[in-house]
Amino acid sequence: MTNSAQPPEAGRPTANAMRRALKRARDGVALDAAEAAVLLQARGDDLEDLAASAGRVRDAGLAAEGRAGVITYSKSVFIPLTRLCRDKCHYCTFVTVPGKLRRAGHGMFMSPDEVLDIARRGAELGCKEALITLGDKPEDRWPEAREWLEAEGYDDTIAYVRAISIRILEETGLLPHLNPGVMTWTDFQRLKPVAPSMGMMLETTATRLWSEPGGPHHGSPDKEPAVRLRVLEDAGRSSVPFTSGLLIGIGETYEERAESLFALRRVARSYHGIQELIIQNFRAKPDTAMRGMPDAEMDDLVATVAVARHIMGPSGCIQAPPNLVDGEYGRLIRAGIDDWGGVSPITIDHVNPEKPWPQIEELAARSEAEGFRLQERLCVYPEFVRRGEPWLDPRLLPHVRALADPSSGLANPDAPVRGLPWQEPDEGYVATKSSGRTDLHRTIDTTGRTSDRRDDFDEVYGDWEALREQAAPGMVPSRIDGDVRAALATAADDPTRLTDDEALALLHADGPALDALCSVADDVRKSVVGDDVTYIVTRNINFTNVCYTGCRFCAFAQRRTDADAYTLSLDQVADRAAQAWDVGAVEVCMQGGIHPDLPGTAYFDIARAVKERVPGMHVHAFSPMEVVNGATRTGLSIREWLTRAKESGLDSIPGTAAEILDDEVRWILTKGKLPTATWKEVVSTAHELGLRSSSTMMYGHVDQPRHWLGHFRTLAAMQQANLDKGVEGFTEFVTLPFIHTNAPVYLAGIARPGPTTRDNRAVTAMARLLLHPHIPNIQTSWVKLGAEGAAEMLRSGANDLGGTLMEETISRMAGSSYGSYRSVRDLVAIADAAGRPSKPRTTLYGEVPEERQRAAAASDGHLPELLPLAD
Repeated sequence: MTNSAQPPEAGRPTANAMRRALKRARDGVALDAAEAAVLLQARGDDLEDLAASAGRVRDAGLAAEGRAGVITYSKSVFIPLTRLCRDKCHYCTFVTVPGKLRRAGHGMFMSPDEVLDIARRGAELGCKEALITLGDKPEDRWPEAREWLEAEGYDDTIAYVRAISIRILEETGLLPHLNPGVMTWTDFQRLKPVAPSMGMMLETTATRLWSEPGGPHHGSPDKEPAVRLRVLEDAGRSSVPFTSGLLIGIGETYEERAESLFALRRVARSYHGIQELIIQNFRAKPDTAMRGMPDAEMDDLVATVAVARHIMGPSGCIQAPPNLVDGEYGRLIRAGIDDWGGVSPITIDHVNPEKPWPQIEELAARSEAEGFRLQERLCVYPEFVRRGEPWLDPRLLPHVRALADPSSGLANPDAPVRGLPWQEPDEGYVATKSSGRTDLHRTIDTTGRTSDRRDDFDEVYGDWEALREQAAPGMVPSRIDGDVRAALATAADDPTRLTDDEALALLHADGPALDALCSVADDVRKSVVGDDVTYIVTRNINFTNVCYTGCRFCAFAQRRTDADAYTLSLDQVADRAAQAWDVGAVEVCMQGGIHPDLPGTAYFDIARAVKERVPGMHVHAFSPMEVVNGATRTGLSIREWLTRAKESGLDSIPGTAAEILDDEVRWILTKGKLPTATWKEVVSTAHELGLRSSSTMMYGHVDQPRHWLGHFRTLAAMQQANLDKGVEGFTEFVTLPFIHTNAPVYLAGIARPGPTTRDNRAVTAMARLLLHPHIPNIQTSWVKLGAEGAAEMLRSGANDLGGTLMEETISRMAGSSYGSYRSVRDLVAIADAAGRPSKPRTTLYGEVPEERQRAAAASDGHLPELLPLAD
């Protein structure tokens, strides 16, 4: 391993290169990585020049924020929840082993009493932040950690972090800032309701320092740069205010350090969720593998702070830990910092225990000497306090508001720090209360939507320009030349033998080849399910459209204050189910937005309300995203939550929220929806519990046929795994052509205007072939394609028309022009147009009872035109 972060003398920049880079910095011109690497090596007068320009950038940002001349800090307590870790960083003295903890008389984790004692003492002294730091996933390495968690009733470390955070909020009033290391997307959903901010240092993007033996991060799975960057992106996708930063001087080159800063800038730009960057200098510690490494020099720290300021710009927040700067406060202030981080009057810095915090009074004096006033902030930065939703969970708002100055978003120094209940918001989802445009299911077909986009279009979806850059490479469909004739022969003989190359050739087929493909698919359809075109008398009930997830394809979601926003009461949901039963329905399909106020148990209440009102109704409800939302808000596992939902009346789940099961596409289509792996986990768990599901694919936006192929292969593999386990699994596959008209990703100029007719025929036909024999039912969407389009798909391998719906707002809000319902006669007519007989079915493709068929026939399967709504 290298003994210094500094490259050899021969690699130092020329005087001309330094002059050019300094001039660009002075002139406010955007730097590139090469120029940043040059400036990181500025020393002497050059460093003073660099720092001066960085300070001006910082000052402009503070003035724009309305806090000119202010440097902030957070008055905190440091809580080392556990010092066990599965990683082996070669510079770390924070981490220890179970034997040492036992010999010192400590448990594997701090007990709740130990945590609360520190937090209470902090509250008495006016601290407002509980900095909870711990090692990564200790239970994966240490049986003692796993045994402690099991004995205390916790499934994993994250569960304990969540539980202790709630107790801190309720019993002390401090705000938890969580540093549990590498987190999954699901972990963020679990922790967001209990902590207004979280953090994890990126440290470096230099992969060699992790992958090569002798590197500081070798043997530490959680220090792989790609993994840590994914965590930062998941924080942004989850709208979590997040702290990150660099650890400098651990063996990285200046070029690698510059690239690390630009990686942080890319994440900050894409999601606007990086609340601060910490630039921390390496300090060698005894009894570590890196004890012989020289400390990072102060000039190195000052230069890195200044370059970080230039790269992050005036709106970025840059911090340097004040206990690691050897009294050089003035140099760091002049280089562009605007924050000193957490400072504790009662606890040590457990990561750097040899370096005590400065007294707050000294920090104020040192800042004042440079012309700055020290002012207290909360663990969550003022920008996010002012933003509110979706960055702050409603359950945390009372706790944050109790400590914040409402005008600035900084800490209110006079606010009493005392515990408050952690509970569902008082104005949240209740059984007897509805709000907003609850007649949208009717009026969407008459008066339409109020505007083509929601009011927070420019903020809720992330940075559109950054997304365009991300979407550009490889997102324009390209032709693939292949032997279509041979592929057609394979498909006709045995579709299960189609190779990926053959499947891709067929997915690109056009003209006579496409006609032949559809004919082959239709032959397979006939041999598997016969000629009957099936349909179901069902009603969609979308119980709320309030959502802040940030799906860029969705025109249904609204802010709670938008003109088209609404939320139904439980009585209204039950009434709509009863009305559907009266006209012959056998199913209600219920989905809604991820409403911030919706308790995780509300889904149980919704299913129960329908079953109590209409016991015979099949409840097909709650997408995998809603399942995760319910599970994380209740603190239950996905399996436990689904079990409770089933006990409450849930019969099956829609396989929506799939879009394209490829994260390359998903993270362009959506800011915050669940990743592919989590979708698969939810659906597979539901299947194991006897809750069958549909499967879906939304296509025709920023995807390519190769993504469709991967999606089909994923679904087929999941169903094969179901069959291997003796589980029934998927009921059908539903094609969902992208409706572009009002979709944000289309309005922003990124997505295509939906699939072509060729795309629709090819997707339907290949769904029939590639899912054979795993998923026998292929459904087409009259909502998205209209009657003629649906009939064409019935000639291309589909055998099912879906449902009457009775109401449909999601596609209509997106701009579909094919109405909100179809009568039974309408669906029969579509089958007739395809030259096929039709037949009603149940959700699970069973026979419909005679009584239900008579009720549907009497009303033609649709509601009266003017259906009264409960108040």
